[in-house]
Parts: sequence; structure tokens; C-alpha cells
Amino acid sequence: MMNKSKQWTLAVVLTICGANVMTSCKEANAQEDAPEQQVQSVELIRTSESWDGVELPDYMQGRPELVAVKYVFPAGKKLGWHHHPVMNYGILVQGELTIIGQDGKTKVVHEGEAVVEMVNTIHHGENRGNKDVILYMFYLSQKDMPLAVQHPEIPLD
Repeated sequence: MMNKSKQWTLAVVLTICGANVMTSCKEANAQEDAPEQQVQSVELIRTSESWDGVELPDYMQGRPELVAVKYVFPAGKKLGWHHHPVMNYGILVQGELTIIGQDGKTKVVHEGEAVVEMVNTIHHGENRGNKDVILYMFYLSQKDMPLAVQHPEIPLD
């Protein structure tokens, strides 16, 4: 025979184990009853124009070279004046990026937004926020073509 203390301890252990088994069974049943997760598709952008409303050029002739680049712009950082000789677009995944054309047009790209860059038009980008900007850009290029041409002769404000 067990004394009362051992009986009480055994009862507590069995109760805890039983509760754990019940919880595990409930979780397993909930997963079985949950609707199956489906792949989701959300089109972020479909356009034939850059962010400033200018029509994109025709595709180049020849073999394409696709390039993907991750950019990190520290808070307060300005990128110098440049232009892109190839079409490119991207997704801003963190922060807020301000793009300024040499003609004064401005575009603010927010977290989660897609942007189609200007082609052969001089512009620069600025992180005016207080956290890093993370931007993924995708270039439709060809072998040995630069993705951007810098214009250091144009001073930043």
C-alpha cells in the first residue's frame, strides 16, 4: 500500500501527464482540421513605364543577362547622380527611399512597394529616414554592360 503522500504525488504526475497528452492530441487534431495553406500570388506591378511616367525602351537584341542586386542604404545616405543604360525594377523591403530626377521629379518608394527605374535618365536616391533601406533590384542587361553609369561631375545638394 502507498502512503497518502505517495498517492498524492502519483495523482499529480498522472494529471500533468494526462493534460500534456490531451494538449498534444488537441494540437494534432487542430492541424488536421485546419484548412490547407495555399500558395498566394500577389502581382506588385505591371507596367511599360518607369516611375516618372516615361515609356520603357524596346528590348535589346542579343543574349540577355539578368542580374539581381541587394542594396542597403544606411539612414541619411545619398547615392550619387547616375543613369541606368538597362531596364531595371525592384522591391523595397525595408525603409523608405526617395528618388530624385535631375529634372526635379521625385518619387518616394515605401516598404513593400515595387519601383521601375528610369532608363538613360540621370537621377539619384536618398534615404531620408532613420533606418536602413533594403532594396532588391532586377536588371535586364547584357554581358559587359554596366548596370549604372555614375555622374560625379554633378554635385549633390
